[in-house]
Amino acid sequence: MALLTTTIGSYPKPAWAPVPNPFDPELGRWRPIAAGGVAMSTDVEAALDRATREVVTEQAAADIDVPTDGEVRRENYLWYHCRHLDGFDFTALVDKVMRDGGWRDAVPVVTGPLGAGEPFLVRDWQVAQSATAHPVKMTIPGPSTVVASTADAFYADERRCAVDLADAINVEVRRLADAGCRWIQIDEPIFARDPAQANDVGIELLGRCFHGVPNGVQRVVHVCCGYPSTLDEDDYPKADPASYSLLADALDAAPVDAVSIEDAHRSNDLTLLERFTRTTVVLGVVDIARTVVETVDQIRDRLTAALDHIDGDRLMAAPDCGLAMLDRRLAVAKLEHLVAAARAV
Repeated sequence: MALLTTTIGSYPKPAWAPVPNPFDPELGRWRPIAAGGVAMSTDVEAALDRATREVVTEQAAADIDVPTDGEVRRENYLWYHCRHLDGFDFTALVDKVMRDGGWRDAVPVVTGPLGAGEPFLVRDWQVAQSATAHPVKMTIPGPSTVVASTADAFYADERRCAVDLADAINVEVRRLADAGCRWIQIDEPIFARDPAQANDVGIELLGRCFHGVPNGVQRVVHVCCGYPSTLDEDDYPKADPASYSLLADALDAAPVDAVSIEDAHRSNDLTLLERFTRTTVVLGVVDIARTVVETVDQIRDRLTAALDHIDGDRLMAAPDCGLAMLDRRLAVAKLEHLVAAARAV
């Protein structure tokens, strides 16, 4: 039986999509578009729906088993969700240096109690799911990463802020599960930057995000080591890959079904996979920030080597992270090679 394949989150948007690519150099990396985000109208909503279906269809055409909605509606993977929560203010942004100096931006501020707003991801998932018979995975930024990427002017207690945020995320997670979504992923790249915080409280918060989710829903956590600023950049200060070793035991014991990690940009010692005795490992075997397309043989060889350390029914193949930095041609080529390699193992 071939290995299952998935994408991680973002996907190159059609040029005509109303929400720009988060890596557009003219915008500034991940800067919030405006206080209210994109001005919505019937035409804008219809265009976002069409763009979502287009990128889902493209992933399914490449035969990805579990595509995502491509995060077409998001100016980046963080702000879209924050805009739908009570308690965030996008009108008075605060400058903040993050990711060990790898990212500096003006960020929204917590000015009141954090809580879930009106449902929004259910409709996003329904639109995406209408484009394919493959199960569509929905992605949500995790509480630890959001807290590390925003400013607090209300709680004066990072843990209380993160707990309320996790509970608000849980509301949307359960709405998705109740609607029929069977793959839900929480993105926590900050775990790789601060494994001590992750082990101390972050993984507990991850459990709160999935509290009450019924059996049959695949609960995934994605932990990447960070995007570079440009394609083919070698010296970006990514998180220490040794962080995975510090996180493995706690993640394997966490209330999740799968753990998604990088392996393409920087290879791991594959004995790391032996630490995951219960969970599935979603292994990144395609680099999302290099213009070179990995060959089928290269990907297959890495997956074959991984199978010396983990059972095949607990290994999935994926890109390292979201594909938004690439153009559509490159993204499709990499996914087609990924699928061919997973089928050949």
